[in-house]
Amino acid sequence: MLELQAISKRFPGVKALDEVSLDFQAGEIHALVGENGAGKSTLIKVVTGIYQPDAGRIFYDGAEIAFRNYRESLDRGIGIVNQEIQVIAEASVAENIMLDKLDGFSRWSRIDWKRLNTKAEEAMAMVGLEVAADTSIRGLSSAQKQMVQIARALSAKVRVLLLDEPTSSITEHEAAKLFAVLRQLKTQGVAIVFVSHKFDEVYEISDRVSVLRDGQLVGSNTLADLPREDLVEMMIGRTAVVESYGVLPADRNEEVLRANKLAGRGQPHGASFSLYAGEILGFYGLVGAGRTELARLLVGAERAERGVVYIRGEAVRINSVADSLHRHNMGYITENRKEEGLLLDSPVKTNLGITIWQRIVGRFSRRIDDRAETAAAEALLAALDIRSTSLGQVVEQLSGGNQQKVSIGKWLAAGCDILIIDEPTVGVDIGAKAQIHRLIWDLAANEGKAIILISSDMPEIIGLAGRILVFKDQQIVHEIAGIQKRPLRYDEVSREMGQHLN
Repeated sequence: MLELQAISKRFPGVKALDEVSLDFQAGEIHALVGENGAGKSTLIKVVTGIYQPDAGRIFYDGAEIAFRNYRESLDRGIGIVNQEIQVIAEASVAENIMLDKLDGFSRWSRIDWKRLNTKAEEAMAMVGLEVAADTSIRGLSSAQKQMVQIARALSAKVRVLLLDEPTSSITEHEAAKLFAVLRQLKTQGVAIVFVSHKFDEVYEISDRVSVLRDGQLVGSNTLADLPREDLVEMMIGRTAVVESYGVLPADRNEEVLRANKLAGRGQPHGASFSLYAGEILGFYGLVGAGRTELARLLVGAERAERGVVYIRGEAVRINSVADSLHRHNMGYITENRKEEGLLLDSPVKTNLGITIWQRIVGRFSRRIDDRAETAAAEALLAALDIRSTSLGQVVEQLSGGNQQKVSIGKWLAAGCDILIIDEPTVGVDIGAKAQIHRLIWDLAANEGKAIILISSDMPEIIGLAGRILVFKDQQIVHEIAGIQKRPLRYDEVSREMGQHLN
């Protein structure tokens, strides 16, 4: 159905695609994998007309095509779900889903809102999005916004569906619903391109896989004939080693953070828990269960209506994220790097150094110490293996995974004693994920940092957290302790977590 012949694309300082040739068949789910910066997202944007290739040809149903923009590709039945959330915050859920089809609901220059909402609800039902169609999208979580994007693509009745990390912000529960939809589309002859860093999902849902590395095609194969270790080696160019982290020496006598019946507006239940020095405490639950909402209350990003927060035994009132950082040495790595975590049109150095400006500004000149900022940024660039052409490169030009590393890096520069990390490996490849996991572990084990880890990735949260709080309906419904001391802990803990989510 779709064939790419020797596609090349260059950006300043990097060749993103180097003569890539691929074919995608009707009624097939074709996985596309590779490390951050391998060229996966660029390839998808070339196919859909968002980028124009420098060389190569694209054939669709046997005829050569050259889309000038995404509108043209969508009109021909090629849809995309982007890794980065792209919604109109001021509009409703239904408007966002039907955004590219509004002219079909217009009569005499007026929108038939009832019919539009009904059609949007059909797409919402396909992905299991349980909110009112006329709800403003501004108040939705990142995961719910991602489901809106998926519903938008499905509502277009596409013949080719390109999914760029579609499960990056959703839990296993939502992913299972999405996979059921994809299998149904497959029986209808839709060609599906599935970009993911999650190998469990790749093997569960895909028929074939193609691997990109440094902008080049390494190879393609049917997944039934490809052992997982061979796929990893194709992707990273070496044999992967799985590390055992051991047991964290958390000090239960040193409580650094405690919440007592903390709740925000519209939250019927208060949350109570404690966090200790050297501990990684996991927050797990389905979309909208209250994990991120509680984190934002803790750091002052949202206002608490009732309850008390204690820092090292002292009751405190935290009014903003800046207040959280500078007065209480508590940082928050947001799940929404595009809207809240990064200055996209600013250089890498600015983004990495912004949390330490207050420490390195001249007392009288009020100028940032450029040497200190550069030194801190260079250290993080090396430690996190951030792939950029220079410290001066604009963050928006980086791959999604490298943007995530920058978002994490700026809070590491701040040296916070308490760190809340929300979905740290969203859209991150297997090599970078291992680096980030080791970094989080070392912060707790070697530096005594107290860490709250919010993750929809069950293996990630079970592998790192010593305790897990399970969230449901805006409240903590269960605590699982002593995880790292359990043999076969993944099977046991995942089963226990699932029991309290149902």
